[in-house]
Amino acid sequence: MSWIKHLTFAIVAIVFLCVGCSRGAGEQAGDRQSGNGLTPLPFNKVSLEDDFWKPRLETQAKTLIPFALGKTTPAVEALEMAGDFLAGDSTALPTPHRYRSSDLYKVMEGAALLLTETPDPALERRLDKIIDIIARAQQDDGYLYVSHITGVSKDHDHWGGGGMGDKPYSFVLHSHELYNMGHMYEAAIAYYRATGKDKWLKVAEKNARHINKVFFEGDPDYNDGKPVNQAPGHQELELALVKLFRVTGDSLYLEMAGKFLDIRGKTYRPEGEGVMSGTYSHQHKPPAEQREAVGHAVRATYMYSAMADVEALTNAGSYNGALDKIWHNIVDSKMHITGGLGAVHGIEGFGPEYVLPNKEAYNETCAAVGNVFFNYRMFLLHGDARFMDVAEVSLFNNSLAGVNLEGNRFFYVNPLETDGTTPFNHGRPGRSPWFNTACCPSNIARLMPQVSGMMYAYSSDEVYVTLYASNSTQIPLKDGAIGIEQRSGYPFDGKVQLTFFPENKQDFRLKLRIPTWALTDQFVPGELYDYLHINNGGGQWSIAVNGEPFEPILEKGFAVIERTWSSGDLVELNIPMPVRFSKTIEQVGANQGKLAVTRGPLVYVAEGIDNGGPVQQFFLNEFPAPDQIPQATIDSGILKGVVKVGLPAGKVTGSGVVSADLQLIPYYAWNNREDGSMIVWFPSGQDQVQFVNDNMASGGKFKYVSASSTHQLGSLTAISGPRRPASSKDRTIQPWISDEAPDHWVEIGLTEARPIRSIGIYWFDFGRWNVKIPESWQVQYFDAGQWKAIDLYVTDDYAVDKDKYNVVHPGSDLRSDRLRIRIKSQGNTKVGILDVDIEYQNIDT
Repeated sequence: MSWIKHLTFAIVAIVFLCVGCSRGAGEQAGDRQSGNGLTPLPFNKVSLEDDFWKPRLETQAKTLIPFALGKTTPAVEALEMAGDFLAGDSTALPTPHRYRSSDLYKVMEGAALLLTETPDPALERRLDKIIDIIARAQQDDGYLYVSHITGVSKDHDHWGGGGMGDKPYSFVLHSHELYNMGHMYEAAIAYYRATGKDKWLKVAEKNARHINKVFFEGDPDYNDGKPVNQAPGHQELELALVKLFRVTGDSLYLEMAGKFLDIRGKTYRPEGEGVMSGTYSHQHKPPAEQREAVGHAVRATYMYSAMADVEALTNAGSYNGALDKIWHNIVDSKMHITGGLGAVHGIEGFGPEYVLPNKEAYNETCAAVGNVFFNYRMFLLHGDARFMDVAEVSLFNNSLAGVNLEGNRFFYVNPLETDGTTPFNHGRPGRSPWFNTACCPSNIARLMPQVSGMMYAYSSDEVYVTLYASNSTQIPLKDGAIGIEQRSGYPFDGKVQLTFFPENKQDFRLKLRIPTWALTDQFVPGELYDYLHINNGGGQWSIAVNGEPFEPILEKGFAVIERTWSSGDLVELNIPMPVRFSKTIEQVGANQGKLAVTRGPLVYVAEGIDNGGPVQQFFLNEFPAPDQIPQATIDSGILKGVVKVGLPAGKVTGSGVVSADLQLIPYYAWNNREDGSMIVWFPSGQDQVQFVNDNMASGGKFKYVSASSTHQLGSLTAISGPRRPASSKDRTIQPWISDEAPDHWVEIGLTEARPIRSIGIYWFDFGRWNVKIPESWQVQYFDAGQWKAIDLYVTDDYAVDKDKYNVVHPGSDLRSDRLRIRIKSQGNTKVGILDVDIEYQNIDT
């Protein structure tokens, strides 16, 4: 592909979430989308006045951003050590880490986006100080990666160095060197647009020119002077380079994005298994030749987003065919009804077609964010509402579920069912205050402020309304600006009022998105899910103009109103939101005989807290007409303003089946009050329900347990027993406790060699008994007469955190009937364990 050839298109084109955000001194960007000519209205040009998104931004400003900046302090400290090292002070060196900096950059991007809308001098000063530290940590040649700059990764092989290699760019597949920089570029651009300060932007440009030289020209200080010529293992840099091109106008960055896409699957193809396979990082074939979604879901959606960006900027047609096939593969066979992607734990990614488990689903929050990014770009590329329909479902369900309503607890994993005790969320049976790999909280921090930038798009004489919320804005058309006031209670109320205030009478086409869930017999586009037709009703969508009914034409999912507009013209859109029931096509084995409940764009769930215990006891076999289903707005507590739904249901108890009133809330709102059971897909008959006693514990136990030593205060029964600890000081469980030797082991015999998905350890910590959290630990498996260390998944480490399960995942297929936990204690202390949780793969990936 010739990137220079298409530069004319590129200068006037853009596909990105923050298109048109204010430039440094407040200049309005004029970049435009090529192809169909769509330009999204930037988020800082839309004033939110609603009760759904605006409170979330206020929570983000008051809670999420300060909280997340506090949690990413170790990344700041590591950068500061790198700056000291470059200045000649090696007194303190950071712990090796590949991607910790990226979490900081994403949080800073979210903070910068908030500054654009709501100036905050104190926050700006705090970011300025961090930017000074980042600039000081950059080498003179532009390289910026803490572990290699400080030398803490030297004298290691790839994985011995923590997956970063022993020197710069020696393990591009997993080092995250380019991934970190991609997130830094995006954050630097956001800060430049918010404040006009370009110090960080210059750091980003200096690094980009360095990468271009090392990867495509050759630099004598790297890779023996030969061009590295390899695509990054994590595809963040490509879309960030497009954004850097847009803000600077320097064609080098667009060319680089195209080159990194173009060499993928050509110059280097991994040939291993698991995280070392070609499909995991989408290097099994060139992007233009790919036809299905495989591998790591977040990396995939970032790559697809970059492909759509480059396609829009160049009009080359290189990726259209691939993007269409991949999109259909996702929505026809690999997407949960919540918009979640990446069902498989072992690779955080896509499994085979129709493998969509519920309790075992992974659905990383970052993958849902990536799903929004990808589909939003596809909408701008093609002007088709079906892409916004998918983006909406993923945004309102899986993405929003990633953070609680208080803004300080998070989901990394988003299952569609939980029993309330299994630690599905990286060691916890519910939300976590943070993660050792904190990509999900930081991704949510940068997504939320950008949502208003997805509400409108326009061409020279068309206005697209794509998401509904109360707001006011102004859209520049060729014949004059159009002021808009929108009033809506979306996503709980489908009544939308839009009042228009054109500068003068003018003709333009108004296009209102009619979602798939209101327009067709499906909740979301694709072949996976269909509505049941047993409770039809609830009304059809309608439009009125200045109080008179109007029959619009439909174009690609948009209702079109074409007229000469005057100031004060009122358009009323009414989209009824009846409660609907969906079923899955028969190829999805996990959901046969089960039903999901939706209302408007929201998937609904039942939680144990509202239903007197485990929700796995309920089944649905009655389907009232929509106007007979109780619906009410919650008027107090953390869920205030949320619309809840009541349904008649059967409940299987120890004494038989009884009738019950099942209470449901939106999926995004679950686990805001307490940990407990939850379910999305309900059995449609009692024969599918197994009675669950509230005191039953989940998780299989073991054939035998032995240890190197057991103190008289301890017992091995904690490891093999069913109880789940309440905290690391839980003395209602008698823990296993070692003696005071420095090294220990616990051996676990399994009933058979099943494929192991994860191993979680809950440490006991009780100072009065001299029992302390260990210094370190490792899991081994028995194979061919010897103990071997398991290969960890690329983002895992052996954490030693209190009050949670410290969970690790094998990086490749692991089947063994014997595991050994090797433990090193802190000095002259004992170590203790309250529980060991082993999860098995329930699907063949």
